[in-house]
Amino acid sequence: MDVFIIGITGKIGRLLARELLAKGDTVHGLVRRDGQRTDLATQGIHAVVGDLTDLSVTELADAFGNADAVVFTAGSNGGSAQTMKAIDGDGVTLAIEATRHAGIQRLALVSVLPESWRERDLDDEVEYYFTVKKQADVALSRSDLDWLILRPSLLTEDPGVGTVSLGPAEFHGQIPRADVAATLAELLHEPHVNRRILELNTGTTPIEDAVKANARASDGRAHVEQGDARSPGKQ
Repeated sequence: MDVFIIGITGKIGRLLARELLAKGDTVHGLVRRDGQRTDLATQGIHAVVGDLTDLSVTELADAFGNADAVVFTAGSNGGSAQTMKAIDGDGVTLAIEATRHAGIQRLALVSVLPESWRERDLDDEVEYYFTVKKQADVALSRSDLDWLILRPSLLTEDPGVGTVSLGPAEFHGQIPRADVAATLAELLHEPHVNRRILELNTGTTPIEDAVKANARASDGRAHVEQGDARSPGKQ
């Protein structure tokens, strides 16, 4: 595959790039500084310099090149409301429009579990962050793209363990970023998992098996939908 990562210099973005390269994929990405581009070039990654908040739809679409899929892993990590809106909100909208403009179908978004931090007394800025992230999920899920939204639990720096719990609804716990990246790499290579929101937590299922299980679930859903279309009015 040829994959373009928005947020490739972030923690998950770097790990995802490494996973994809290990699979033999071609990896591209968007960076803000020339130094970052030079650093990635030593790893066999071609990067385009640009600021997500300043690029036009056409400019970002051109940066994608011949990508088979686009992954949005960029994030504001909190900060001001203006920054959150620009990256976590408008940035995703821009990526959706640019992906469509480029004629690319596959767009994967790394989001957040809605339950995150709900045990805490959250201030207005954090609540706004969750609102913007949810708006981005809604925007992508309503697009005509071959989309995928991955919602991981609380991210940690622990080494990956290679096992997860992955499905439409998962408990909120914590998970190493390395396992998030490995799961996302597997999902990108599984075309039968599409137009779905999946939540991700630590678990006991090997990542490859967890992705295959969700692919089978997607196939079953498609068969049900086709059956409903052939037999209108039947319950």
